[in-house]
Order: sequence, then structure tokens, then C-alpha cells
Amino acid sequence: MASATQTGMSGSATRMGGEAAGGRMAEAQRHSEGVVARNIEEITAQLPSDTFLWAAGASIAVSLGLMVGGNRHAALFVGQWAPTILLLGLYNKVVKVAGSDRVHAG
Repeated sequence: MASATQTGMSGSATRMGGEAAGGRMAEAQRHSEGVVARNIEEITAQLPSDTFLWAAGASIAVSLGLMVGGNRHAALFVGQWAPTILLLGLYNKVVKVAGSDRVHAG
């Protein structure tokens, strides 16, 4: 009798696991990335991560040069690029490490 109970429990557990997997897939399909986002991520994933660091550093250096040269407004404008570039680099790193789309992964 114990084996029948164990068999019934494992069958139930298997059905619940299957339903949970199906629910995760349905959720993933609802939250999947669009074609444009997938294409952009595929292209930018080929960039080394330090590209973003160098670009942010360059914007800071150019901003400093503009400030020393007396062009305050341009210096502030270019200097504000650095945090945006660093955030794009962070997003790029997260996409490389964790992936962004569970439906089209592969």
C-alpha cells in the first residue's frame, strides 16, 4: 500500500512541476523582447565591456578640455554623457551575463 501512495504522490508532483514549467513559459512569452531590442542586444553584446568605460572617460576628458577652453555650456553638455554611457555599459553587461529574453534564448 505504501508503494501506491508513493506512486500517487510522485505522479502528482510530476504534474505540478509540469504545470509550473508551463506557467513560467507563458509568463516568459508575455514578457518577451521585441525584434528591435533583440537585434540591438545581439550587436552590442559583441562590444567589449571596457568600450563603455573608455567612452565615458573620453567624454569626461573632452568636457574638461571644453571647460578649460572657456566653453562652459558645451562642457556641461558633454560631461553629462558619462553617466548615460556607464548605464548603457551596465545594461550591456547584464544582458551578456543574465540574458534578457527567456523565450528567444539559444
